[in-house]
Amino acid sequence: MSLAKTIRFVIIALILSAADFCNAQDSTFFLSPKMFTRNQAIRLDDNNKWVFHKGNDSTWAEINLNTSGWEPLKPSGILQKLADANGNIEGWFRIKIRLDSSLESMQLYLFLQMEGGAADLYLDGHLFHSFGSTGKDGTPFESETFFNSLRQSPPIKLSSNADHIVAIHFVIRLPSGAIRLLVSPEDIGIALAITGPKFPSALRNILTASPRYSLLWITVSATLAFLFWLLAFENRGEKNLWLMALCSTAFCLAASIIYALDNVNLSFGSILVFEALRELSGYTNCVLILFILARIFTNKIPWKLITVVLFIFALGIWSILGSSNVARVIAYVVTLITSLYYVIASWKKLKGAQWAVVIGFLSALGFMVWAVINILIYDNPNYNVLTGVFLSFQISLLIYVSIRFREIIKEVRTNAQKVVEITEEKRQQALNQQAILEQQVKERTAQLSQSLQNLKDTQSQLIQSEKMAGLGELTAGIAHEIQNPLNFVNNFSDVNTELLSEMKEAIETGNYEEAKSIANDVIDNEEKIKHHGKRADSIVKSMLLHSRTSSGQKEPTDINALADEYLRLAYHGLRAKEKNFNASIKTDFDSSIGRMNVVSQDIGRVLLNLYNNAFYAVSEKKKIMPEGFEPTVSVITKKINDKIEIMVKDNGNGIPQKALDKIFLPFFTTKPAGQGTGLGLSLAYDIIKAHGGEIKVETKECEGSQFIIQLPIGL
Repeated sequence: MSLAKTIRFVIIALILSAADFCNAQDSTFFLSPKMFTRNQAIRLDDNNKWVFHKGNDSTWAEINLNTSGWEPLKPSGILQKLADANGNIEGWFRIKIRLDSSLESMQLYLFLQMEGGAADLYLDGHLFHSFGSTGKDGTPFESETFFNSLRQSPPIKLSSNADHIVAIHFVIRLPSGAIRLLVSPEDIGIALAITGPKFPSALRNILTASPRYSLLWITVSATLAFLFWLLAFENRGEKNLWLMALCSTAFCLAASIIYALDNVNLSFGSILVFEALRELSGYTNCVLILFILARIFTNKIPWKLITVVLFIFALGIWSILGSSNVARVIAYVVTLITSLYYVIASWKKLKGAQWAVVIGFLSALGFMVWAVINILIYDNPNYNVLTGVFLSFQISLLIYVSIRFREIIKEVRTNAQKVVEITEEKRQQALNQQAILEQQVKERTAQLSQSLQNLKDTQSQLIQSEKMAGLGELTAGIAHEIQNPLNFVNNFSDVNTELLSEMKEAIETGNYEEAKSIANDVIDNEEKIKHHGKRADSIVKSMLLHSRTSSGQKEPTDINALADEYLRLAYHGLRAKEKNFNASIKTDFDSSIGRMNVVSQDIGRVLLNLYNNAFYAVSEKKKIMPEGFEPTVSVITKKINDKIEIMVKDNGNGIPQKALDKIFLPFFTTKPAGQGTGLGLSLAYDIIKAHGGEIKVETKECEGSQFIIQLPIGL
């Protein structure tokens, strides 16, 4: 409870217990010594003899004013319905009092406290004291705040021989917007009392003690919150630590709000917001305490508890927005009953660190009962007791964590010892089985070695078969290619024979000019024979190079020439097997590529395999689409930054999506059985990777495929 609420409770609720010795037939309120509380205060604001009139008239402070048209209303509960459209409430209260003769010798004061408004206090028609500025005499309105309203008023002189008129002119301006929802009758009421000489010193004691204790609560709660958050982040799997960290944080927030309410000069609207936050933090603490008890005692948070928590929060919102003390009491009672349920239900099963939480909870409950007794009976908010209420549960959580960690360490040591014993036992068993296992390993190793050798032999044979299959296809293409230069050699040889015969006749007839001309033709033909002979020699060398084992040596190679040569060889190789096959070949070579260091034989094998696959794909599609389909294979080379790219594209049937992830795996093929070993693309992938490059495929079913080879220029 904040200081503002405590003082209001002391002045309003506790003084209410004083007997009202008023004569019901008389409008005068008689003051006797018996009405004084322990702190010497007689409450006036909750008396039924007050009359009220809305509005303002300076004559309403006069002693002999006729108040027959005024309505009965207590200053302690000014109704919001009295406010105008702008949220302003202005009016007058009057009461008639008479002093017992035994009180004439006591020095008395008038104590008035209100928030969010201003008031002028009149005694027997004369202005006695002003709290803030009501705007009289043209002065601007100035709201009274809590601490300003606690100033000591001047002493008053009352006679026991006559009645005295106490009149209050007040102006209250309610906060605008959503904050007005937080305003309750208690917030906008006026507290008024006749006080004795002891009351100011008691009030000063409360004001002096409040900041010291509030700062103590903030410091301890913040320290505990820091420790719990640190432990929670270091042990993220411990849900209890997160709840404890949240709980201490909520306590720290509540203590900070109490400090602000009791020790900072706040506006009326700010006070309402802080009061709402204080209540909300209180309900949050209630919920977190329930969660902590449930987790510690049952190791879970059941759905029934979630329902109770939602009910508590609903009551909390009702108490804040609806200013309902009934909802507030029900919420705290439900929290108390639920907490006691968890403690009592788990009592027989409590052990170790759980007792620390039980002792902390019961201690907080005992301090709370003690604090209520102090306020109700002794009219004194004992801050030592309130400190026990505020800190005992939090400190018990720290003790719980300390003991729990010690228990965990002990459990770990015990389990570790058991693990060591089990490990030793297992080690002995392992030693006993080791000899048997070693013998079995030797036997299995021998079997695996033989199987591995057989696998390597089989793999070598398959790879060689793949190479030979490629060589066979290449040979067919080479045979076709070599036939062209041989035909040229034979044809020009026959022509030269005829020309030499003609030249001989010309010489015999003495026609030397004709002989020279024929000799020049023979020389030209010999150059052509030489050119086509070299072409045939080059083709034969390429065939020999492809057929023998690669040396693995990189050498400057014209990529465009290599791609073009193998493209023609692959095409003619397929034509040699299928006489009726024709395809459109498109090339687009980037002349800026030049020569680059590669193992030309290996790259040629990769290209030949891709070309063969492309021609096979368009050939198969032609068989099922004889009309309107033109088989096309395209080869494109280009230079992209520090890489060259070779693309082999066909318009065949494409590769099925389910097979796309497997095409580079050894022995996987989409061709019918007996038409492929499944090693072609696997070898191509390995060769390109060995060159530091990358090979990938793009395909659409029924539309075709495109293989892309990327090789770094700096090979």
